[in-house]
Amino acid sequence: MKHRTGLVFSFGLVFALGGALGPGFGTAAEKEALPMQDLRAFAEIFGRIKQDYVEPVADRELLEHAIRGMLSGLDPHSAYLNADEYKSLQVGTTGEFGGLGIEVGLEDGFVKVIAPIDDTPAQRAGVLAGDLIIKLDDRPIKGVSLDEAVKLMRGKKGTSITLTIAREGEKKPIVITVVRDVIRVASIKSRMLEEGFGYLRISHFQSRSTQDMLQHLSELKSQSGGKLRGLVLDLRNNPGGILNGAVAVSDAFLTEGIIVYTQGRDAESRLDFTAAPDDVLEGSPIVVLVNGGSASASEIVAGALQDHKRAVIMGTRTFGKGSVQTIVPVNGHSAVKLTTARYFTPLGRSIQAEGITPDIQLPDAKVTSVKKPDLTQVKESDLGGHLVNENQDENVKQKEGEKKDSEISLAESDYQLSEALNLLKALFILDKKG
Repeated sequence: MKHRTGLVFSFGLVFALGGALGPGFGTAAEKEALPMQDLRAFAEIFGRIKQDYVEPVADRELLEHAIRGMLSGLDPHSAYLNADEYKSLQVGTTGEFGGLGIEVGLEDGFVKVIAPIDDTPAQRAGVLAGDLIIKLDDRPIKGVSLDEAVKLMRGKKGTSITLTIAREGEKKPIVITVVRDVIRVASIKSRMLEEGFGYLRISHFQSRSTQDMLQHLSELKSQSGGKLRGLVLDLRNNPGGILNGAVAVSDAFLTEGIIVYTQGRDAESRLDFTAAPDDVLEGSPIVVLVNGGSASASEIVAGALQDHKRAVIMGTRTFGKGSVQTIVPVNGHSAVKLTTARYFTPLGRSIQAEGITPDIQLPDAKVTSVKKPDLTQVKESDLGGHLVNENQDENVKQKEGEKKDSEISLAESDYQLSEALNLLKALFILDKKG
């Protein structure tokens, strides 16, 4: 894997960038003359506020407001981070922080839920990906900065906050009360779906996600006699996380080629991340589940595996966050989160505002079993004097019945996962015949 020393990019979470703003930050600006008239206007407005605003305002506070406005006007992800915000953002990579347990962004002036994190107060209370938060307690959110909204949602464990939510398909706003808690995110979960077919969920890309994933895969393979027949990789409602985690997860399943590359304004700023020659699944088929809550780092994984034809992507179109944020400390305690590049899939596709389109588009439908009629369907085995199948014993019949009941249960609890398992079985069968 190729990388550049000193730069670590983030997708919704923070990475420290050693050093302050480098020489390159001033190069482009020097080619243009400073807009003196606009600077005079800024100074005049600054002075007018100091002189005439209804209450006195400290110079430091005004300058911080100016910096915040300058960055927030660029895009939804660039921001100024004061000491508390910088520290709060850094704790995300450890997998433990306080709050509700949702990844959020801005849309039309409202706070949009990118995804609720697994096993958190927000998910248990019924908050869904795509919800628009229009009020926090009694305070309207329209026009409030994202950082301020996040600050309002955080608080002491045990305290509650009321979210007023606009949800697609609902005629009236939904009111949900969420009790804050310390959020401890276990980013990896796994289990066996059926003999030989494993399930692995990554809810967030953290600093230990790759190591944890490899451990889970090792356990699944042990349960399957050393090798999996196939794997469902669930990235639904995964809002992203660290770039290095996404690259390493993709690398685990690829044997060569580019995983992702980033490109900034400078043509020489391209940065390639490439795969090492090993595949932890040894070629066993993979189905990746995604949806509208799959964003950023999870889109990198889906895009890389799709472009290399290493996995079948199933579900609904992803969120579409294809930009790279660099965290730059500007003094001893604060920082700037600045969008510095876009990232591209191995085939050069930009995910920005487009997302990943699944190979098989499958809505998150609700399946219910149909009540069977009282009439019992007659089969050959029910006919008097039928010939006995000498190759089939009762244990086989019993296992087939249990398997069928299990499939019905999975389809009812998670239709998309059930279909992913069916596809895995088909791929495994075809591979055996080939």
